[in-house]
Amino acid sequence: MSCSMRSLSEDEDRYMKSFQLFLECSSEHQCMQDFIHIMLPDILASIGTGKANVNVMGVGSGTGKIDLEMLAKLHLKHPAVTITNQVVEPSAQQIHMYKVLVSQNPNLDFIKFIWNKMTAAEFENHWNQNNFKEKMDFIHMIQMLYYVKDPVATVSFYQSLLNENGKLLIILVSGKSGWGKLWGNFRVQLCNPEISQYVTSGDIKAYMDDNAVNYQNFQLPSQLDITECFTEGDKKGELLLDFLTEVLDFSSSAPPELKARVLDMLRHPDCSKEVDGRVIFNNSLEVLVVGRGG
Repeated sequence: MSCSMRSLSEDEDRYMKSFQLFLECSSEHQCMQDFIHIMLPDILASIGTGKANVNVMGVGSGTGKIDLEMLAKLHLKHPAVTITNQVVEPSAQQIHMYKVLVSQNPNLDFIKFIWNKMTAAEFENHWNQNNFKEKMDFIHMIQMLYYVKDPVATVSFYQSLLNENGKLLIILVSGKSGWGKLWGNFRVQLCNPEISQYVTSGDIKAYMDDNAVNYQNFQLPSQLDITECFTEGDKKGELLLDFLTEVLDFSSSAPPELKARVLDMLRHPDCSKEVDGRVIFNNSLEVLVVGRGG
């Protein structure tokens, strides 16, 4: 990353604004909800069998909206069990929003929440230093492996926490998405490896294939309207560019030649298509599901 550019994750307020705009302009949450309602119940079918309590962990849970939808599906599948839910999230702002969401829902008395204001790496150190032996029945890592130093090692550690019938669910951008093409071309220029990584589902699948780890995978088609990114000075477009590149104030801090190349790539048919005069970015995701022993 150029010394004139800073990672978007260094400014939490700007990150949250760009993230919320991304959600408004994309179909990401809708495709996740479709997955949760249609495919997740079958994935969760075996994890609560014969148990009075199920241990769940969300790594990078954010504001909890997706977490609570998954917990509701788990409860429907196993209505007799209680749930202990470990929340691992470094952002105090997002944990607060998660707690507000919980407080607004009176029907969550079957869940015990344990809050861990930590990064995935900090939680791993905390777990190892305290020599915890507890095992998890369901761990989910949604769109968070970009923010760990070693995504493969992180997957390996959390997989090791699974119970015999436990499941680790990972959601990442697809290697065939516009993200995959963008970051494949501009990894060196845009990525600060101390803060964020270029990683797609393809990278994690390659690790699993190389290590004979069995997994299920599901494609989640998704798209993002990035039309305003091509209008100089458009505030909405600038926020979306920040989110797409993971660079704080990308429009003003990126060298002009790099900015022009990134915009050309975003408009390229490998990344986007034009529909009724709008530029629609391929934001497709992939779900990977793995058990304790692969």
